[in-house]
Amino acid sequence: MKTSFEKSDKAHWSGIWALTLGVSGLMIAEFLPAGVLTPMASDLGITEGMAGQSVTATSVFAVLSSLSIAYLTRKYNRKDVLLLLSALLIISSGIAALTPNLPFLLFGRVLLGIALGGFWSMATAIAIRLVPTESVPKALSIIFGGASFSAVLAAPLGSYLGNIIGWRNVFLFAAAVGVIGFIWLFISLPSLKPKGEVKLRTILDVLKIPSFTPGLFAITLAFCGRFASITYLRPFLEQKTGLEGNSISVVFLAFDLSYFIGTLFATGMVKKNLRLTLFLPSIVLAICSIGLFFSGKILVPTVLLIVVLGAVFAPIPVSWSTWIAKTAPENTETAGGLYVAAVQFSAGIGAMLGGAIFDVSGPAGVFSLSSITWIFSAIVVLLFIKTPKYQNRGNEQLSIHV
Repeated sequence: MKTSFEKSDKAHWSGIWALTLGVSGLMIAEFLPAGVLTPMASDLGITEGMAGQSVTATSVFAVLSSLSIAYLTRKYNRKDVLLLLSALLIISSGIAALTPNLPFLLFGRVLLGIALGGFWSMATAIAIRLVPTESVPKALSIIFGGASFSAVLAAPLGSYLGNIIGWRNVFLFAAAVGVIGFIWLFISLPSLKPKGEVKLRTILDVLKIPSFTPGLFAITLAFCGRFASITYLRPFLEQKTGLEGNSISVVFLAFDLSYFIGTLFATGMVKKNLRLTLFLPSIVLAICSIGLFFSGKILVPTVLLIVVLGAVFAPIPVSWSTWIAKTAPENTETAGGLYVAAVQFSAGIGAMLGGAIFDVSGPAGVFSLSSITWIFSAIVVLLFIKTPKYQNRGNEQLSIHV
């Protein structure tokens, strides 16, 4: 069933920024354990490997939530659903901060996974309802740029704050971010009644859309390379380049800033040529990864290549989320859920394969893996991906399903 969003000169940009803070807070909470793994494990009397399962639990339930949230909440106001998911972030972070043992910690992380997968998967559909058609790429650039930036920032931020205030207070910090996001959503979002019809078979219907399944495969490959390279960037700088301490922090800061700068250009690239933006960044990323394999011992070219990695990846979340919205305009929530599931799945696969290669060939080998996944992502785009346009009616309506 189609519904339509009437264009308006007054877009709800405050709502877009509220969504951005909501997704960013969830992403920060997801990856915080990576920065406080050692003190958390020591305090709870468990191994670091066991403590690391807190991230795994979040990813698994984020996948399940992203695939089912549109159906399970099909009768409820979308604003109320987002507020509930934001509340789960606060509760889960509070549980993590007060946890006496691993099972209690994992329970809190499961709640976080439900919140993360559900909120993130609905973000695209909600954004489409908040801004006019021509502003959708900009809105998605803000939301998904914030999410990706927060995912990169979470581990070093957690490590830095953990040294100052302790790992438990780091999770209380995440809860505080959740409170701010909840209040902002409550104030800025209009009532968003559910529209259309969502069935259990909707996922299968979306997967049957031409080029959609290859698109998910390309997304998984692109983010697999991302998570593999990011996860083992620190040991690469330590073992290959010989950096340590504050020097590594400076490189990570440069990487984060370059990513932020890249998001500023992402919207224009998507509007100008979506297909090229889906293809070209993966090629450049692959070239940079190959360059790092050979230049890892030389400081200046290594840092420059890492900066380029940050900037060039920035258009990927924006371009793919825009492609998702254009390819399945009548089922944006379900399509968004599949997008999130692909990203979360790639996080686990990238870290797992990266770890296996790291143990065999060291940190430089991980960048070989990343280059391969990015090359194959570009090949899938070149051979199988089409870039349809929104179906406009009299240039006044955008057909969507929410």
